[in-house]
Formats: sequence, C-alpha cells, structure tokens
Amino acid sequence: MDVDRLLPTPEAADLIALTREIADKELSPRVDEHEAAETYPEGLFATLGEAGLLGLAYPEEYGGGGQPYEVYLQVLEELAARWAAVAVATSVHTLACHPLHAFGTPEQKERWLPAMLEGRTIGGYSLSEPQAGSDAAALSCKAERQEDGSGYRVTGTKAWITHGGRAGFYTLFARTAPGSRGVSCFLAPGATEGLTFGAPERKMGLQAVPTTAAYWDGALLEEDRLVGEEGQGLQIAFSALDNGRLGIAACATGLAQAALDTAVAYANERTTFGRRLVDHQGLGFLLADMAAAVDAARATYLDAARRRDLGRPFSRQASAAKLIATDTAMKVTTDAVQVLGGYGYTRDFPVERYMREAKIMQIFEGTNQIQRLVISRGLAVPEK
Repeated sequence: MDVDRLLPTPEAADLIALTREIADKELSPRVDEHEAAETYPEGLFATLGEAGLLGLAYPEEYGGGGQPYEVYLQVLEELAARWAAVAVATSVHTLACHPLHAFGTPEQKERWLPAMLEGRTIGGYSLSEPQAGSDAAALSCKAERQEDGSGYRVTGTKAWITHGGRAGFYTLFARTAPGSRGVSCFLAPGATEGLTFGAPERKMGLQAVPTTAAYWDGALLEEDRLVGEEGQGLQIAFSALDNGRLGIAACATGLAQAALDTAVAYANERTTFGRRLVDHQGLGFLLADMAAAVDAARATYLDAARRRDLGRPFSRQASAAKLIATDTAMKVTTDAVQVLGGYGYTRDFPVERYMREAKIMQIFEGTNQIQRLVISRGLAVPEK
C-alpha cells in the first residue's frame, strides 16, 4: 500500500512514513499467523503506544500526539491495510478515551489520561448489552449509588466488548435512574473486583483481538469514577460514537485498499488467453470501479474529519462516511475474491480474510441501517 496522501504538514508526512515502517515491520509479518490461530498479539499494542500511535488525536499536554483528526484517521487506515483487527482495536481505544477527555474534570484527566494516551493502558468501550445494541437507551446494567458515599455498585451484563478481558480500563455506560436520561458514564479499571468476562466470541473475522461479554456482580466503582454528570451518559456515548464512526470508516477504507492492491497485483501478473488479466476490459473496468470506490470512501471520511477539526458539526457526515466506507469495503473485498477466481476462495491469498473482516464493519459502531436513520433525521425539517 502506497497511497499518495495529501497531508497538512511535513510532521504529518513523517508520521505516516513512521506508521508505514512500523506496520510493515510489526503487523504484516504477524497477521496471518495470529488470525489463523486466533491468538492475541502480545506486546504489539505496547509497541504502538511507545511509537505514539495510540493517542494521536488528543492534546500533547496529556500525553497525546496533538494531531488533527484527518491525520489520525490516515494513520489508522495505514494500520488497517496491514491488520484490520489491530486497527479496529486502536480505533476503539481512541473511542474509549474520548469521554474522559471531553467530559472529565481537570483532576480526572490529569490522573488517568496520560497513561491512556501513551498506550500504557488499553481501553475498551462498554455500551452494548445483549438486549440493547442499536437501542442504547434500552440498557439495563445498573450502577447504584451507595448511601455511605463509597461509590456505585454495578450489576448487569454488557456485550460485544472489543479487547474484553484484555483492556486496562473500560468506558462503561450504566443506568443510575429510569428513562433515557438515567444513563451515566464511568471509567472502570479492568481489574475491578466483581467484574468477569465471558469466553471470546467465535467471530467470522478479526480473530486476533477478543470480543467478549462482561459480567458485573455488584462491583464497586469509587465516586470519582463517574465521568460527567449523572444522567449525561447517552449524550457522552453518542458524542464518542460520532468519532468512533470515523475511525471505522478509516479502517474500512484501509481494508478495501488492501483488497484492491492484492487484486491489482494479481491482475498484472496472471495471464489468460495470452493477455494479462488487467488488459481484459471486463476485469480492467472492475478494477477501475474498485479504485474509484476506495478513493471516494477516503474522500468522504476526510471531509467529515476536516469538519470536526474546524469545530463544525459533523455527525451526519460521520454517519455518511461510516456507511459509504463500510459498504465500499464489503463490495471491494468481494470483488477482489472474484478477480482472483478460485485462488481468491482459498486461504493462500488474504482476500478471503478481507471479505470476512469487512462484514462486521457494516454492523458495529451503529449498523448501516442506523447510519441511514441518522442521516435522514439530519435532513428532516422541523414541522411547523
């Protein structure tokens, strides 16, 4: 992958070059082994943290990289082109840091944020429940304030947690009162007594990073673990998800780029009827459509990111980017399998894995049906 990127500063160009070097050295040689064996890449996230790649979008004063979102997302795309599971986990970590940075007190940020942004502790995002996925307001996991002032007792089950059982902290959303305004946000340590995790889900793809359920059995979170105000949880969650959707759009674009690169390389080498595949108009046009779709997906997420960097509203554009990029990844990876023919259906080439990995991107951080709902609501004019 060697995308010609339009970057805002020489520093950003150096950062992309560093990311490519690390990704080619640390990710590319290990991805096939760990995905096939479904084993966790021990030490890899520490390496990314030491390189400064896990807090890029946050201020330097707290240990972040101080980079605009458009640069952070292009770094994420580079990671995804080598190893989608690692890129998704990096995006989720960035998502999990957002509530503390945006809604935490100065004392909370000074105490916890540097270790998070420097990658010394990796984060998980704990919003969904078995009965509350797209409908976040339906969650039932409870956090009951203790009368003695010791904090909150958390009881319930959470689901679909990336890095479940491996993360050092979890951004947790739990109910403190009835109704949609009764959800609150907490920063929970991974080693909390009374918190246990289920076995990793048996997934279609992204095998190397676990996704689990979490079981809260009266676990105590101290008072200062509340982020923001009681009842502010859904506002915080949706604010974070706008950013997370951009992360997944970048991951999907990187995955699609990897599939395109593999298909193009194969079409330039393979011959049939005395000509290279790429010289057959039918295949050449298919590759052209794939390339145009990847370029469009990248442009869409960068447009939303630049709006965010300028402080302009970007929620609708984030949903559009997530929708377009993930649908693109699904189509481009499927077409890549078609270009490779029978070989594309085997595990001798990575495109079958790319195709499996693309599917989940249409589902998490809000299904693409939910993205259409968000976009359509943004278009609706209030009734008079």
